[in-house]
Amino acid sequence: MVATLALLQIFVVLAGTYLITHDADRTPAPVASPKPTPIPLVTAGPVLAAAGDGALPAKGTLTTRLTAAMGDPALGGSVAGIVLDVATGTPIFDGRSGTAITPASTTKVVTALTVLATVGPDARLATRVVRGASAKSIVLVGGGDPTLAGPRTSAAEQEEIYPRPASLARLASSTAKALKAAKLTSVDLSYDASLFNGPRTAPGWKPTYIPEGSVAPVSALMMDEGRAANGARYPDPAQATADAFATLLRKNGIRVGKGVDSAKAAPTAQELARVESGPIYALVERMLTHSDNDLAEALARQSAIKEGLPHTFQGVPTAVGRVLTRLGVADGVEVHDGSGLSTKNRIAPTALAHILAVAASPAHPELHSLISGLPIAHFTGTLHNRYEKSESKAGAGLVRAKTGTLNGVNTLAGIAYTSEGRLLTFAFMADQVANPPEAIAALDKMATIVSQS
Repeated sequence: MVATLALLQIFVVLAGTYLITHDADRTPAPVASPKPTPIPLVTAGPVLAAAGDGALPAKGTLTTRLTAAMGDPALGGSVAGIVLDVATGTPIFDGRSGTAITPASTTKVVTALTVLATVGPDARLATRVVRGASAKSIVLVGGGDPTLAGPRTSAAEQEEIYPRPASLARLASSTAKALKAAKLTSVDLSYDASLFNGPRTAPGWKPTYIPEGSVAPVSALMMDEGRAANGARYPDPAQATADAFATLLRKNGIRVGKGVDSAKAAPTAQELARVESGPIYALVERMLTHSDNDLAEALARQSAIKEGLPHTFQGVPTAVGRVLTRLGVADGVEVHDGSGLSTKNRIAPTALAHILAVAASPAHPELHSLISGLPIAHFTGTLHNRYEKSESKAGAGLVRAKTGTLNGVNTLAGIAYTSEGRLLTFAFMADQVANPPEAIAALDKMATIVSQS
């Protein structure tokens, strides 16, 4: 009873924290808390119960029901799936689970595991201001935090965002105080976004992604995830952020030279001020719940940096491969970005199911925010408006899963407890979808079958 009451409180908090109004591969802007949805709530126990080792479901019955559901014509001709017992690593259902499928945003499950295992759950991303080459110059240095709040995001709005973002306005205020303390009221400003280098778009990205707002050009210096006031993406997020910072410095009584150009900060340059993001574990939760493309790319780069690899799209796949190999779950994973927007990505359902099992394991508490970040069916993130149909309504509140959507692609990978309390992971994937709305309904139905087994 105590566990159930605790979970109810957790659900209320989560339902008031997360909301998304677009599908999995279009990163939304942070929004206010939604009103509660009137639906009967059946709780599943804690996210990762201490036991999770109830009786296994009847394999034959589960196979029969899932095989029939996977045959839905709306899913098209390329469908694969798996249900895995977390305790033993044994497949309970296997439907071509080794088949490499275009994963879309379920790629973010791989990104989450990689960054948590390399950078660690408690690290933070810093945006700094340091002294420049001359006595009256300063450099704004990007640390790869795309959630940095620009001046148009008020303090009240920042309070509603999880995790609370670092503030460019606060950085400007702190910088101005440090400069005035040093008897400087006039400076030349430049910016350093060199932490990330190489192409700013990934192999397999469509040329429409940036204009349509699905993602910004990847940059180590970025405010508001590269969004302008009208919602469009800045063509040069670093320059836009530096220009906004110059304006904020002027409002704080510091004169800034007219030209704000790119420059490389010296490694030993004196730091004047800094602001930091929320911890990695919270950024991972935000990325997964809202399917945040910009944050996914930034976290993937942080993994490459930590592994001592090039800070580029070319370094990310190598970092992913190294980390997954160390954890024993590298088979069946080929990625070219961190968000899943790349049409070149291929992941087998068995790989996703095993990755989720590792993240849920008591042996890896540092990875657990991958599980807590998964959207809750009908209540949070990219699942908040799903599980309303009769075939999936019973899964509301019980299924936690990451969605994936691209043209012709629908995927779903997550966890559920059985009616007997056995913890299972699953992945259902289709990349020749004929009818997207009906394909999504079919995936939700399969996840519900798992939760009711």
